[in-house]
Amino acid sequence: MAAYLHVSHAFHKLSCRTQYEEWAGHSRFIRVVPNTPSAVGEAASVMCLGGAATEEDGELVAKLFGSVGKIWRADEKLFDAIVGLSGSGPAYIYLAIEALADGGVAAGLPRELAMGLASQTVLGAASMASKTGKHPGQLKDDVASPGGTTIAGIHELEKGGFRGTLMNAVAAAAKRSRELSQS
Repeated sequence: MAAYLHVSHAFHKLSCRTQYEEWAGHSRFIRVVPNTPSAVGEAASVMCLGGAATEEDGELVAKLFGSVGKIWRADEKLFDAIVGLSGSGPAYIYLAIEALADGGVAAGLPRELAMGLASQTVLGAASMASKTGKHPGQLKDDVASPGGTTIAGIHELEKGGFRGTLMNAVAAAAKRSRELSQS
């Protein structure tokens, strides 16, 4: 009793409840949007069940995609925003890692050490955000002592519009996802 799966963005134009049914000739399918960290067992995947997919089908797919990371269930109407955040998000973080490493090199670190520190710092920070239950703002405040190095760096990030830029990137990718689904 296999579930019909959609795992690719190749059929991005199809909506879960209607056009997939027409395309596939049935409605027993599950749409899944994984992201590239699935290659290393750290995916952020989201799924929605087609009209005739059963809870058993959903559990099977959750187990399958859970083996390469975490999986959430969401309504199809959220998928453009999901694509903007978790689908495109790894590229934003790769840019941040590269920029952190470049900053380390500019401050005098050898490239290999800078890249290792930047990558591990992002991994560690992501683990803290995921595992502690603390809001990211609280975690930031825990690091930023008054008049210290971290708050000086945060000030520079804020002057450059860091948070707004990331928010705009997610919104732009979600908008582009909507455009692609309508073309």
